[in-house]
Amino acid sequence: MAPVIIDGKKVAAHVKERAAERVAALKARGVEPGLAVILVGDDPASRAYVDMKERDCAQVGIRSIDVRLPADTPQAELEALVDGFNADPAVHGILVQLPLPDGLDAEAVIARIAPEKDVDGFHPVSIGRLVRGLPALHACTPAGVMELLRAYGIDPRGKRAVVVGRSVIVGKPMALLLLQADATVTVCHSKTADLRAVCREADILVAAIGRARMIDASYVKPGAVVIDVGINRTDAGLVGDVDFESVAPIASAITPVPGGVGPMTRAMLMENTVAASEEASR
Repeated sequence: MAPVIIDGKKVAAHVKERAAERVAALKARGVEPGLAVILVGDDPASRAYVDMKERDCAQVGIRSIDVRLPADTPQAELEALVDGFNADPAVHGILVQLPLPDGLDAEAVIARIAPEKDVDGFHPVSIGRLVRGLPALHACTPAGVMELLRAYGIDPRGKRAVVVGRSVIVGKPMALLLLQADATVTVCHSKTADLRAVCREADILVAAIGRARMIDASYVKPGAVVIDVGINRTDAGLVGDVDFESVAPIASAITPVPGGVGPMTRAMLMENTVAASEEASR
């Protein structure tokens, strides 16, 4: 039987429609959601990503405050800019595009953002609240994966989930969200012994390692749901961490790259910004 191809573009469109309805309700009460996006330097991938986020804001009805700074911007200047947005009641979400240029301390900048405006979900308070199971703004990519699972009726409860990758941006929050959804979760990384065997135990396998097509059919249990978070630029074009051609025939459901998790990350950013606006206006 052919696998279900999980359509991230379609689900992201639904999420953005939902966000736009909530924005309209906020504006009817005199509240205009505002998202401040800070881009330091001129990394082409980061610039393209920020441009797409601004288009998403326009679609949903969120006011986008776009700040672009040179790569040699001092740490103090960047932190002062964040402080200004923290104090501005018209700004409900703050996003500092990562990675930052060499010489800037990303952790210090992230910690500077007011947790209630941390729409990326990277602040230590946001992560800590997720660990404790408290309401919080969740990291957009893992939140997007959970939305995809819900949209396709894939319930993690009682399932064995394996997350390959332990980054603070994806791997760790992904594991925590799956745990909240009552999955039994294993987190793998570069030091995991017999990674292939561990992955083959997964009912839900999430690949977030940044290595092009590393996860082939030998890593996947027949019938598993395979979520590919990877975005790798190669001579052959954009590919994921999963070798789609070899894995798809044995998976029950799989995300493509592009068109799978990627659109969801930006859609969940819109949802987080709306949620922050709603909370600030209570």
